Amino acid sequence: MSEALVVGSSLGNALNDFLGNDDLATGDALAYEQCKLLFVWHPLGGKMAEAPISMAQSQERTIAVQSAPVEVVQRFKKDWDALACTSVIHNLHSLSRVYGIASVILGNEAVKSNEPLDMWKLWEQKIFFNVLDPLNTAGSLVLPQIPNTPNFQHPVTVSTSGQTFHPSRCNIVMNEHPVFIEYTRSAFGFVGRSVFQRAIVPLKGFLATMDSDNMIAQKLGFIVHTAAQPGSIIDNLMGAIGALKRTMIRGGRTGNVITIGEKDKLETLDMTHVDTAGTMARTNILKNIATAADMPAKLLENETMVAGFGEGTEDAKNIARYIDRIRLLMQPTYQWFDNIVMYRAWNPQFYEQIQAQYPDLYEGRDFKEVFLEWRAEFAATWPSVLIEPESEQSAQEKVKLEGIIAFMQLLLDKLDPANKAAMIMTAIDNLNENKRMFPHAFALDGESLLEFLEEQKTAGDDARDAATEANGAENKMAKFA
Repeated sequence: MSEALVVGSSLGNALNDFLGNDDLATGDALAYEQCKLLFVWHPLGGKMAEAPISMAQSQERTIAVQSAPVEVVQRFKKDWDALACTSVIHNLHSLSRVYGIASVILGNEAVKSNEPLDMWKLWEQKIFFNVLDPLNTAGSLVLPQIPNTPNFQHPVTVSTSGQTFHPSRCNIVMNEHPVFIEYTRSAFGFVGRSVFQRAIVPLKGFLATMDSDNMIAQKLGFIVHTAAQPGSIIDNLMGAIGALKRTMIRGGRTGNVITIGEKDKLETLDMTHVDTAGTMARTNILKNIATAADMPAKLLENETMVAGFGEGTEDAKNIARYIDRIRLLMQPTYQWFDNIVMYRAWNPQFYEQIQAQYPDLYEGRDFKEVFLEWRAEFAATWPSVLIEPESEQSAQEKVKLEGIIAFMQLLLDKLDPANKAAMIMTAIDNLNENKRMFPHAFALDGESLLEFLEEQKTAGDDARDAATEANGAENKMAKFA
């Protein structure tokens, strides 16, 4: 027989020790380690922190640069994915919900951390993003509490491991706004609050419902055998018979037959009201957690919403409004990343390729001038969370198509060849956006089209001039006659 001893260490359940404390009550301030325990180990911890961010990022943004070639948008998306910006943003905002604040730094070994980057040279340097939690930045994000200063309750810069990062090289996200002289233990500063802060008691109650479910599952197959008590003279014999009978009952299967006494009775535990009480308790606890975390309860209940999002039910609309608000809160972070990716993607080498492909548009034009033009025309929009049925989407595409046709019919005959060619190419670009009705893109040569229209106009003008001269000659002869 062997025996294992663990000396000098405590093997325990930290989450259970924390939430199992009978003195735990609403209003208790959460420390950094407690927020980490809830995020890592509580069944709802990850969902409360990550589910809203995951849903907000479940659809890609629609990127457009109005006057630029399609390669400009494609290059932006390629560099965005290469830097894993979506994943970094997800981690950043999730950690801010866990602790109340989180930061991301733009690392560049070629430039000191406390110096600003030359954005025009960023494309040829190796950069990386690191997401920092409050323990990494403890002491640098306390936030000033002097009301008449410009940086009152506003983060300015980030320091970690003895390095200070220039404000242009870091982005700081808080969950909720800071409250004057309200110290947040989980974030080590006068900053935002953890999403778990107000939900600590119902989070404790949720674990109790899981214990109840486990207990009920174990008791569902429990059989109660009611039998008459034997007399004292034959206790041993009847005890042996009773034990044999219990063994047979326990091993009985469908199709087996067992004989019991007239006064014997077999039944399971009566759990008639357990389901109602347990379901009500769990539902109320989930609603309390959702209320405390300011999020829809449907996100925590893990119920499928496919039909709801398709049909636009009220629950789906509430979730859509909530996700729109999350996207709005994430917008400054996306703008910070967008600017970095622009300087990485639209670099001088890429611009030389664009000049070679589109000499009529960019030959002789300065790179920085064109870059600033692209950046000013850059637009990124989120698609609607509510997914419309296929029939409605097709109907909308049909309306757009009819609008394009009507616009062309109204103006096409009134334009000169150059504008007529430009209008046709714009209409083609809009038609190519409709992948539902036109899976394969239309392709026209703009230069050839312009030459054809000019030749057509010249031929038409010559024909009109010839017809005018012929009419004039006929009129003169008629007059002479």
